[in-house]
Amino acid sequence: MTDNRNTILAVVLSGLVLIAWQYFYNMPQMERQRAQQAQAELAKKSAPQPEASNTPAGSSSAPQPGSSGAPSAPSANAPSGTGVMPRETAIEATPRVKIDTPRLAGSISLKGARIDDLALVQYRETVDPKSPAIVLFSPSSTAHPYYAEFGWVGGAGSNVRVPNQNTVWQQQGSGTLTPSTPVTLTYDNGEGLTFHRTISVDEHYLFTIKDEVTNGGTAPVTLYPFGLISRHGTPQVSGYYILHEGLIGYLGDHGLQEYSYKKIDDEKALNFKATDAWLGITDKYWAAALLPETNAQLQARYSSNLVDNVRRYQTDYLEDAQTVAAGATTAVSSRLFAGAKEAGVVGINFPIGGLGGYNQALGLNHFDLLIDWGWFYFLTKPMFLALDFFYRFFGNFGISILLVTVLVKLIFFPLANKSYASMAKMKSIQPQLAALKERYPDDRMKQQQEMMEIYKKEKINPVAGCLPVLLQIPVFFSLYKVLFVTIEMRHAPFYGWIHDLSAPDPTNLFTLFGLLHYDPTQLPMFGHYLALGIWPIIMGITMWFQMKLNPTPPDPTQAIIFNWMPLIFTFMLAGFPAGLVIYWAWNNTLSVLQQSVIMRRNGVKVELFDNIRGVFFKKRAA
Repeated sequence: MTDNRNTILAVVLSGLVLIAWQYFYNMPQMERQRAQQAQAELAKKSAPQPEASNTPAGSSSAPQPGSSGAPSAPSANAPSGTGVMPRETAIEATPRVKIDTPRLAGSISLKGARIDDLALVQYRETVDPKSPAIVLFSPSSTAHPYYAEFGWVGGAGSNVRVPNQNTVWQQQGSGTLTPSTPVTLTYDNGEGLTFHRTISVDEHYLFTIKDEVTNGGTAPVTLYPFGLISRHGTPQVSGYYILHEGLIGYLGDHGLQEYSYKKIDDEKALNFKATDAWLGITDKYWAAALLPETNAQLQARYSSNLVDNVRRYQTDYLEDAQTVAAGATTAVSSRLFAGAKEAGVVGINFPIGGLGGYNQALGLNHFDLLIDWGWFYFLTKPMFLALDFFYRFFGNFGISILLVTVLVKLIFFPLANKSYASMAKMKSIQPQLAALKERYPDDRMKQQQEMMEIYKKEKINPVAGCLPVLLQIPVFFSLYKVLFVTIEMRHAPFYGWIHDLSAPDPTNLFTLFGLLHYDPTQLPMFGHYLALGIWPIIMGITMWFQMKLNPTPPDPTQAIIFNWMPLIFTFMLAGFPAGLVIYWAWNNTLSVLQQSVIMRRNGVKVELFDNIRGVFFKKRAA
């Protein structure tokens, strides 16, 4: 009975891992390949179209649901008369204010006062430090426009002239935007209104925008402040179920609102009324988010529009009306996050050892959810915090993974100790169980009754051996999630040939570890199975050792399953992040050592090397 139960459990667990691998890894890869092929075919069929000329930013007067007479935030359009051009050419085509911080480089276009040129200088496209920096924002006339814009719109039916995306602002003085030197832009509409915009930036990824309007006329003017982030074209996404990429925000009482690009394409537009909210667009590692004042009353919107066969995605908000009396000045402030989703910068809400970041410093509403910690955040957050804690001491996330594995082993040691002790006792009573089968060869009911009496007498839990495997599952998936979504793991090196713990082992047995110059993973049908690096092989060997620590099951079906399981897992985990494979190999090694010590303490012979010799002896005999 016990043998059958363990067989079923092993099959079920193996099946769950296989299904998870297929669903989370293999299927998204195939979907991504199909999407790339579809984009390539679309590019061949249609040449890039020029951007549509725009209407004035404040010309839209369509009321929001439930807000009679209030305008909507403007739709972001390209400056009139522009077409697709190289990024460098587009940047040079307009007057600009340079941005220079320890982490950001770029510029603000004086035409429209858009923040539309931004690169993350501390992050590179590849592990090569000489590779290009990650580009986040690009102007609207480029191939992949992505930018942030702030401003004012007039009330419904109003003909007040406000600055739009074609307005050329003037910089007061000269100089570069740095953490210590903000810049001020001005615009006079010639009708009595003067607009001032002061932009400052910190040493990380936070812009603060202060907009002031001075009314030099004779009548009051009503204006609505807005902010928007616009992205043209559907970006290439990772395509994994466990990771959200697309439109995101925490919209007051509406809570976390996440919409993938496909989902917002179907919805077209979504409107929310919210206070204490933020919203933006997120990639796997980078994001841009609007952070209005936490007490601001917002009409927030997610939208997707098709213009000239190009999708335009936008998150925007409109604040309550601001009435500027004659001779008076009014001001509003907002913030923009544009950069890498570093946990220490964004923040982590967690009772023990959480990181404050912008989430705490600005009093934001669950801004830490900009990082996709997933449904099991109560596991992924402490997993990351533990890794980050050891990283601060040792400066290597690979070492952190090894130490966290030891820590997890210590935490679960009492349970694992009882489990391994029970397994050791199970071995010691094997002669008694064999005697029962001989005594009652045709009475299975009697065998089971006597067997349960032996278990009760010896204080043995027959399913205790499953516990170590079950305990590994949540740790395994939480570590996988952390390795997959956190930027801290991106391009984080270990030792030797591992230069990126978040990527698979770059070596491959099927190229003789680099001696053969071809890529077997590109072969059709089964190519993705032919990526077998050194660390996956080490992991498979440690798993085989763990299996051989126990005697070969008498049941032939069981024996086949346990003999093939290490090989199956070796190929299955070969495409997973190297950090995860290193964890699994190290965990297997610790488990073998732990189980061996406990077996000796319980007077049970450690048969690891005997079983290994038996395998090779049989092979020689054959």
